[in-house]
Amino acid sequence: MAVKIRLTRMGRKKKPFYRIVAANTEAPRDGKFLDVVGTYDPMQEPALINLHQDKLQHWLDKGAVPSTTVKSLMAKVTAE
Repeated sequence: MAVKIRLTRMGRKKKPFYRIVAANTEAPRDGKFLDVVGTYDPMQEPALINLHQDKLQHWLDKGAVPSTTVKSLMAKVTAE
């Protein structure tokens, strides 16, 4: 089972809110996931990014691969 760290969409129409989750690569975007690693709210100014570093590191140590969007969000958090 390959694990990927990616976004899952929440919120309502025209008001997106995302959870950063560890999920099986074969699961659908808004489907079953293994663990919630953080949140991303692009509607706030500036965009609010909340990562649980211990959970994120746990999944990265187990071999989970972050998506390109999650990589850029992780880079923004570390730059702050």
